[in-house]
Amino acid sequence: MNNEQTHKSGFISIIGRPNVGKSTFLNRVIGQKIAIMSDKPQTTRNKVQGVLTTADAQFIFIDTPGIHKPKHKLGDFMMKVAQNTLKGVDVVFFMVNAEEGFGKGEEFIIEKFQSVQTPIFLVINKIDQIHPDQLLSVIESYKEKYDFKEIVPISALEGNNVDTLLEQLKEYMPEGPQYYPADQVTDHPEHFIVSELIREKALHLTREEIPHSLAVVIDKMKKKDDKDIVHVMATIIVERDSQKGIVIGKQGKMLKEIGQRARLDIENLLGSKVFLELWVKVQKDWRNKMTQLRDFGFREDEY
Repeated sequence: MNNEQTHKSGFISIIGRPNVGKSTFLNRVIGQKIAIMSDKPQTTRNKVQGVLTTADAQFIFIDTPGIHKPKHKLGDFMMKVAQNTLKGVDVVFFMVNAEEGFGKGEEFIIEKFQSVQTPIFLVINKIDQIHPDQLLSVIESYKEKYDFKEIVPISALEGNNVDTLLEQLKEYMPEGPQYYPADQVTDHPEHFIVSELIREKALHLTREEIPHSLAVVIDKMKKKDDKDIVHVMATIIVERDSQKGIVIGKQGKMLKEIGQRARLDIENLLGSKVFLELWVKVQKDWRNKMTQLRDFGFREDEY
């Protein structure tokens, strides 16, 4: 008689409109920051994979760019990334914001589900922002639109009901191997995460002044042999001279603040002291130029 416990593993795509809390959810379940968070829409540009390993299961979550109507080549790329992750996964999480009603954006995404055979969960996030009595009407409005396998209300920020969601998810996971070592939380190289942490601080500190015409390229990342210090050299790319001035700030104050805040997160990620050098460079209209998109790490062939 075989008493061995079965091991489950699978891939879960997190789909939704911009700013519904996909990255917050991913960071919550993984237990550390691997996806950048901002109150600006479309913060996530590349597909970010987070790995959660438990005693009897391994979940590989794919955080995707928010689905929206593209306005440039970068936007087209982001939409392809998001839509391609509907294929080849075991479960899709359609995440929505409990505070916002069902609208054209949600309808657009549900249309994409019609040709998908994958089980789809409706994950209603931000329930901490509404009165419990409002929740039933939110659920009903979505039930009419699609036959979801499961409907789970959560608060990614507070952690409410996240464990329940994971338990329900496990029921839909196939038996499978452990794809990643138990202590690995992402499949992205450290260079990518470091560039994202710098971009997060730049977006947060410049607020509405710098739209999503900002990219970060890691020029060099090397450990100094004689000391336990990692030397990081990075360039912040913007589209206009006026944006460069904003990122640098008066007497370099803004750039210094971005660097100081990013360095703390990078040190936490790497477990080492970090010496961070930042530059700012203008690349006009880079979001519409495929060669520059590829240079900055946006590669369609990987998705």
